[in-house]
Amino acid sequence: MRINTNDNIAFQEVKMEGAHNVTMKILIGIPDGSTNIIMRHFSVAADGNTPRHQHDYEHVVKIEKNKGVFVDADGNEHEVSEGMSLYVDPNTDHQFKNPFKEPFEFLCIIPNPEKNKCC
Repeated sequence: MRINTNDNIAFQEVKMEGAHNVTMKILIGIPDGSTNIIMRHFSVAADGNTPRHQHDYEHVVKIEKNKGVFVDADGNEHEVSEGMSLYVDPNTDHQFKNPFKEPFEFLCIIPNPEKNKCC
């Protein structure tokens, strides 16, 4: 068992191509003994965005603070706000944007992408 204090974990800049003004911290991950799932906390600053991307695993998202925009596979923009949750299918284009003034924060829980890699 592991109990972490979120405030003791530092945000790191997301350096993925296409990311702008996005930071992330891993709240629970492999170093904590969780070999199957990873819980991440993202913060998207005003006028920031994640890259438009997809991956071969599903994930769930819970909006933690303020509001932002979720862009779905068809390019439709959906305003999302604190208290809302999303499910993103595997292999589906998506993006998060923050056109607002306040930081947009959300949790993203994914399966460990390294676990099922082969060779």
